[in-house]
Amino acid sequence: MPFTHDAVEALRSAAALVNTRTGAGSGSDHLPSERAAQARAEGVDTLTTVADLEAFVEHWQWSGTPPRRSAEVQRVRLVRPRLATFWELGEEAVVDLVNALLAEERAVPRLVDHDGWGWHLHAVPDDAPFATRMAVEAAMAMVDVVRADELQRLRRCEADGCDGVFVDLSRNRSKRFCSTACGNRVAAAAYRGRQSDKGDAGPGEGSADG
Repeated sequence: MPFTHDAVEALRSAAALVNTRTGAGSGSDHLPSERAAQARAEGVDTLTTVADLEAFVEHWQWSGTPPRRSAEVQRVRLVRPRLATFWELGEEAVVDLVNALLAEERAVPRLVDHDGWGWHLHAVPDDAPFATRMAVEAAMAMVDVVRADELQRLRRCEADGCDGVFVDLSRNRSKRFCSTACGNRVAAAAYRGRQSDKGDAGPGEGSADG
């Protein structure tokens, strides 16, 4: 594993937050299973209410007082397009964005130990708004990504029609899809294509005495 546990979780949470824009991949993991499946199928935003945000922070184990106001939801929604650019930019632009996010929020890293996570870094007060904390945690994790020269691990789903993002934590950087559902869909389509090709060839076609 190229990153520490807290960096991995921050990166996965950032990807999930970006994915809530369309419910792709991990962007609907915080929802009940039926609603999550519907969101993925329809490509709908899964972070529109206080209840959605509360479910998100619980699923991704964000500490602090649960969100109570719609203004908090709106602030978090505004963070999403900025974090999404981490999956679009080259190294120098990523560095600029990391530095901008940390400067804007006046991040001051400190070691903390809570909830069984062991020693890890926080860079803003624990009672800071969730939007602030999510932006800073993602930026801090990206520091590790850049320093390890691992930007290629930030990937986009290869399934047709899916705009999900993910962090490829596989040993050989071989992950291609944002979710098992996308991988299964592509595999099923490939299988149907092979079966169709066999049918089009007709019996005996291509044999030595055909």
